[in-house]
Amino acid sequence: MADQILIKDLFLRTIIGINDDERNNRQDVLINLALDTDTRPAGLSDDIADAVNYRTLSKQVVELVENSRFYLVEKLAEEIATLCLADVRVLRVRVTIQKPAALRFARSVGISIKRGR
Repeated sequence: MADQILIKDLFLRTIIGINDDERNNRQDVLINLALDTDTRPAGLSDDIADAVNYRTLSKQVVELVENSRFYLVEKLAEEIATLCLADVRVLRVRVTIQKPAALRFARSVGISIKRGR
């Protein structure tokens, strides 16, 4: 069983959706990531070079999301997963994205995907 790095509740704004107002106005999205990796090398060495640098990864996700203009949440999730898997130490990733204002009477609507090598 792999170890996990968790990045919880990245609250970002982006253009996402198919309706005219969604194409013109940024919407809130809430993103959670679970990265399967082996943390033992970093745990033994205490050296950031042996770790998945979650700060760097988080900054890359923020940049991707804030600069994207996808129609579908599914596409955004795929792009985030691909970005996470670019680090060869990440074996698998679960990306969960929620759009809090997407449906009337619902707290949020979302998608969760798992991708791996």
